[in-house]
Amino acid sequence: MIYKRSSALFVEAQKVIPGGVNSPVRAFKAVGGDPIFVKEAKGAYLYDEDGNKLIDYINSWGPMILGHAHPAVVEAVVEKARKGTSFGMPTEIETKIAELAVSMVPNIDKIRFVNSGTEACMSAVRLARGYTKRDKIIKFAGCYHGHSDSFLIQAGSGAVTFGSPNSPGVTEGTAKDTLLARYNDLENVRQIVEANEGEIACIIIEPVAGNMGCIPPHTGFLEGLRTLCDTHGILLIFDEVMTGFRLAKGGAQERFGIAADIVTFGKVIGGGLPVGAFAAREEIMNHLAPLGPVYQAGTLSGNPLAMAAGLTMLTLLDQEQEIFDRLEEKTAYLHKGIAEVLERHQIIHTINRLGSMISVHFAEGKVVDFETAAAANNDTFKKFFHGLLEEGVYIAPSAFETWFITDALSYEDLDATIQAIEVVAQKL
Repeated sequence: MIYKRSSALFVEAQKVIPGGVNSPVRAFKAVGGDPIFVKEAKGAYLYDEDGNKLIDYINSWGPMILGHAHPAVVEAVVEKARKGTSFGMPTEIETKIAELAVSMVPNIDKIRFVNSGTEACMSAVRLARGYTKRDKIIKFAGCYHGHSDSFLIQAGSGAVTFGSPNSPGVTEGTAKDTLLARYNDLENVRQIVEANEGEIACIIIEPVAGNMGCIPPHTGFLEGLRTLCDTHGILLIFDEVMTGFRLAKGGAQERFGIAADIVTFGKVIGGGLPVGAFAAREEIMNHLAPLGPVYQAGTLSGNPLAMAAGLTMLTLLDQEQEIFDRLEEKTAYLHKGIAEVLERHQIIHTINRLGSMISVHFAEGKVVDFETAAAANNDTFKKFFHGLLEEGVYIAPSAFETWFITDALSYEDLDATIQAIEVVAQKL
C-alpha cells in the first residue's frame, strides 16, 4: 500500500506536536515506520489519508462496539450539538444515562461522569483512600490505569518492596505508596497485603488485562482478591474502562459473578466521545463532594455531546443482549481461523481470548502476566503487524495491546482477515 500522504502529515505533525502524536502508542515506536493518518471510518473499516481501506481491530481502543459512525449515535450527537455543546451546568441527560448505567451494572448505586479513563481511575483511587483513610494501593505489573502518577510505577526488588518511579516526573513519595503485584498470582498479592497490614486502601485491577495483550484471570484469582479485600478491609476496584459494557451488559462483574467495591468506566460508555466514569455503592459514593470530603470536579464532565452518544450506545446494548452473543461467536471464529493458519505454518504462538477481546502472542508457553507477555518474540510481531497492514488489516501497533472485535465485522471480513494472516504467515 501507498502511505505518502500519511508520511507527509507525520512530518508536519512532528513540528508542532511532541513526537507527532497526542498519545504515544500511535507513533509506531513499538513496530517501526510512520503512523497511519485516518481520514474517516464507517462500520468495521478505516479509510486513511491515502485512500486505503483497512479492516479495523482497535476500534478506537474499544468503544466502537457497534462499529464506527453508527447512525443512531451520530444522529444523537448532531441533534444535541445543535442545542449547545457544553454548559457547565446540570442537564437532564446526565441523570438519564446514570439511571441506565446503574440499572445495567450490578453492585453500584451511584455513578459520576468524568472525561477519560485516566481521570476515572485517578478519582476512584482518591475516593478509596478517602473512604478507608489509608494511603497505599496495590496495582499489577502490566495493567494500565491511565497516566496518573500513582499508576506509572514499575517493580521493586522483591514481592513486598516499594515500587519505584517508571516515568520522570513521578516522585518517590508517590511511588512508595504504590505496591506492585504479579497478575494471576494470588499468593504474591497475599504476601504484599500481609506485609502492609492496615495500610492498603485498595487493590485496582483490570479484571481482564488488555494492556499486555488480552490476559484473562485464572480461575479463582478474582475470587481470591475479593476474599483478601474483605478480610483486610481493602476496597477492590475493577478498572472496566475496556471490559465495561463489552464483556456483558454488566461488564466483568456480571461475567465473573464478582462484586467490586468501585468500578471505573470509559470507552463504550461514551459511544466514542471522550468520557469516563466511576461508580460504587451509595455509602462509598457519598464521600464525594459536595456530599462528602473527597474532592473531584470537572468543567466538561457530563457534557451533553458525550452523554448523548453514551446514552444512545448503552440503550442499544441494553435492548439487544444478542449483540454480546454475536461478538463472542465472531471472536471465537477468528481465534479458530488464526490458530489454524499459524499452526499449519509451524509459527510459535499462543492466542488469548475472552469475550470480544483477543490477542496473538508469539510466545512458546502460556501468557498469563506481564513477564510472560514481555518474553514473546517482538520481532515476529513487528513483521506480523506490517504484513497485515500491507494486506489491509489494522491491529494495534504494539504487542501489548488487545484486539477489539466490533459487531460491525462481517464473517466475510473475518475470512478476509484470516486469509491476510495466511499471506503473512508464508513470509514469517
